[in-house]
Amino acid sequence: MAKKISKQMITGKSFEFALLKEFEEKLSVKTSVEVIANNALKIAQDCFFKLEGTEQSRYKLSASFAVNFLMDVEPRLSNGIDENDVLQLEILSDHQGQLGDVRDVVAIRLVQKWEIGVSAKNNHKAVKHQRLSDILDFGDKWLNEACSQAYFDEIGDIFSYLRKIKKESASTTWKSLGNFHIDILKPVLSAFKKELLRIHSINPRQTSEKLVEFLIGSKDFYKVIQTKKAVDIQAFNLRGSLNKPFNTILPKYITPLVKLPTEILDVSFIEGRNNTLIVTLDNEWSFSFRLHNASSRVEPSLKFDVTLLTSPKTLFKNTLLMPKVTES
Repeated sequence: MAKKISKQMITGKSFEFALLKEFEEKLSVKTSVEVIANNALKIAQDCFFKLEGTEQSRYKLSASFAVNFLMDVEPRLSNGIDENDVLQLEILSDHQGQLGDVRDVVAIRLVQKWEIGVSAKNNHKAVKHQRLSDILDFGDKWLNEACSQAYFDEIGDIFSYLRKIKKESASTTWKSLGNFHIDILKPVLSAFKKELLRIHSINPRQTSEKLVEFLIGSKDFYKVIQTKKAVDIQAFNLRGSLNKPFNTILPKYITPLVKLPTEILDVSFIEGRNNTLIVTLDNEWSFSFRLHNASSRVEPSLKFDVTLLTSPKTLFKNTLLMPKVTES
């Protein structure tokens, strides 16, 4: 049986395809372009053609606005050294995101040893959806510092309880457990908070930097967020690899280097909310960590919805207002 494709996946992949096609169309008249054919491209293309005509037109227009702007801030997109300097365009697989590379569409020049990437978002601003359970070591995966046995002991009974419920009846719902926000989510989140601060006490700078790099992305990128009224573009230039000139051709706009944090200042529950922590770091970074049940039925795994609340003022942001689209 074919796996059901969610509406969120269709819209997200469609926007990736629209961006790639706009890159190809606009840049092929300026330089040699090669589109890498892979399974991710096929999936994105299939999703795009599931959209209604008006939606396709809106996605194309949003992508066109975004690509025009990116061409202005990245001169190497349009300019090659010679005929051998081919610009390769590729849609990355979701597996890359699991490894920390959040970019969806990349443009690569092998001759120049240069590349940029775009994270394409359709109408949402969440930065990470990460699982949490008693068999997942968030410290090792996120922060390069393993969680303690005390942490696993603290959450172990809760997840063993959830595992037992699922084994007895796979149809048991979270709602049937009563106030699981207080009985399950809050104690797990409290244990997470305690362990995050313990790891931070060992090496504050490494923990802070790794946390932001894990949540934001392991490579510099542009985030392009499409809504019905606008296209928001943000430049996560954490390592200085974005906004490079090509010989004497300079970018039309500057996307400054964004400083990583050096320490966690505070980790606190939102008042009246048993499932959400606010993590505040220096250099103006802060995140919301909302822990929730990933499905309506009980399973021994929970999920974070992490949102970037504040970021350094040097994080380049630009909003492109969109005209209303009508089907031709």
